Amino acid sequence: MKSNRRQFISSTALGLASLPLLTSVAISAEPKAPVKKAPAGPLPSFAKKSRMKLGTVTYNLAMDWDIPTIIANCTEAKFDGVELRTSHQHGVEVTLSAPQRADVKKRFADSPVALASLGSAFDYHTPDQAKLRKDIAATKEYIVLARDVGATGVKVRPNGLPKEVPVEKTLDQIGRSLRELGEFAQGHGQKLFLEIHGSGTSLLPHVKTIMDVANHPAAGVCWNSNPTDLSGDGFDHNFNLVKNKILTVHMRDLHLEDYPFRKLLAGLNGVGFTGFCFAEIPQSSDAVRLMKYYRSLWLAYQNLL
Repeated sequence: MKSNRRQFISSTALGLASLPLLTSVAISAEPKAPVKKAPAGPLPSFAKKSRMKLGTVTYNLAMDWDIPTIIANCTEAKFDGVELRTSHQHGVEVTLSAPQRADVKKRFADSPVALASLGSAFDYHTPDQAKLRKDIAATKEYIVLARDVGATGVKVRPNGLPKEVPVEKTLDQIGRSLRELGEFAQGHGQKLFLEIHGSGTSLLPHVKTIMDVANHPAAGVCWNSNPTDLSGDGFDHNFNLVKNKILTVHMRDLHLEDYPFRKLLAGLNGVGFTGFCFAEIPQSSDAVRLMKYYRSLWLAYQNLL
């Protein structure tokens, strides 16, 4: 009995000791599933470093700031430039004398902030031909002002489609006006930025028609981040219609989830856009702090932080 018990304990111990080895052999004997490699695909949208610049328009956020305040606040918030909207507190208007224009130019030239453009409200959709010629003449004055103060161009816009006029005729008129102004701007080393704006005229197929009629290298588009950018065949299609004509960009609050801001920035980077993205956002009692947050989110959307 004692002998049998010792034999049982001994054989059991040997069996238990061999279990890890047997398990290992069994596992290694099992056929291994093939390792699947991730399919090769395009590089991420921001594989190449973005060269876009950030600025602000003086519409709303900076409407009550004079030139020294604009420069000081943009410098502190690390904003690269500004679009000065006409009629606001900064006072950069066609009424400035030659010495005053030179002073504005010097102030920006001596700072890290660029005077990128002048933002006008001139438009060319009106059926009133006298008003049309007046707006074109006034735009030319602003083009000269932009040259004198060291800006790169003037923002203009359409503001709707008159109901009493066929759409094609209005689009053609806007386009021909831009061509005339583009020729004038080119002669002064400036560009014209057509803001995608207005009821009907903010639809990207209409904007493409306008730009095809204008057909001038000095006339381009100011992308305006409108809800209508997503209409029709969608954002990608609409962006592609004018992507090679975008010279400046207006952006609303970047936290808004109804607009694909990251896709916009990726698209701009994809076409090699190196111009200004201008924040067009409401006033704030703590403006510089808001601008710093805005810049951080703008950088984060581009994977630059």
